[in-house]
Amino acid sequence: MKKTNTYKLYPGIELAFCEYNLQESSCRHKPEHEIIEINYCQSGRIGWKTQDGSTVYLGSGDFTIHTKGVCSGLDITFPNGSYSGLSIYVDLKNCNRNLTELLAETPVTGEDIYKKFCTERDFITFPGSETTKGIFDGFFGIPYELKNAYYKLKLQELFLYLYRLDLKSVRETNGFRPDHIEMIKQIHDRLTENLDRRITIEELSRQFPINPSTMKILFKSVYGNSIAAHIKEHRMEKAAKLLRSGVSISEAAKSVGYDSQSKFSSEFKKTYQMLPTEYKRTHKRNGEG
Repeated sequence: MKKTNTYKLYPGIELAFCEYNLQESSCRHKPEHEIIEINYCQSGRIGWKTQDGSTVYLGSGDFTIHTKGVCSGLDITFPNGSYSGLSIYVDLKNCNRNLTELLAETPVTGEDIYKKFCTERDFITFPGSETTKGIFDGFFGIPYELKNAYYKLKLQELFLYLYRLDLKSVRETNGFRPDHIEMIKQIHDRLTENLDRRITIEELSRQFPINPSTMKILFKSVYGNSIAAHIKEHRMEKAAKLLRSGVSISEAAKSVGYDSQSKFSSEFKKTYQMLPTEYKRTHKRNGEG
């Protein structure tokens, strides 16, 4: 599923809110090198498979700047199956007068932003910070009657921030080789298809030609958290589904790799804020199964 809501803030300047619930998509548009594109990941994870075969990922709070010429024709991947964020498009051919209005009493121009971020590198990715979170998250949850005014205000704030940003602090593009990405996906599949087993990092390292340290780094880069944390999420999701279907707590625990029912109950409560017994009772009362 793909859902996009687009707002034209000025001629040549658009804001789009995007939600994806799928594994892959693609950029099917013309290579428009005069249009600046800014993408912000609010939640989930998104990656672009670049022309050299590597992949660039954004996690929650991260953002990237490039032109629509850079991403034209690229495949997009969503490692966790979902993504929510926003995109800002600035068409330098058609928006200069509007940018002058937006950025009145400042020295900032669209050409300044283009030269700083879009001339030397294809993708520049930025780690999230409290400052950028405050700017980007301010685009979300605005009352309908205030949207246009707030969007323009936040866009102005974003451009002023980018103008002042020291590129020496920028994180290098996290491009990963396609064979490494494919290997990490295979490791992910092996773990999620065997949730009843406790497969160690050492065991995976013997099966796949990759050392443990590199495996951990790549896994977190692709899926957004550590191997242990990510697989625990899958375990709890499967356990919850089993409990809703009527399976006993002991059976659910064994099905997701817990020999100790008390340990399983403790971990389940950390995830769902209730014990498995209460979870089963609640969903039975609600008629779910």
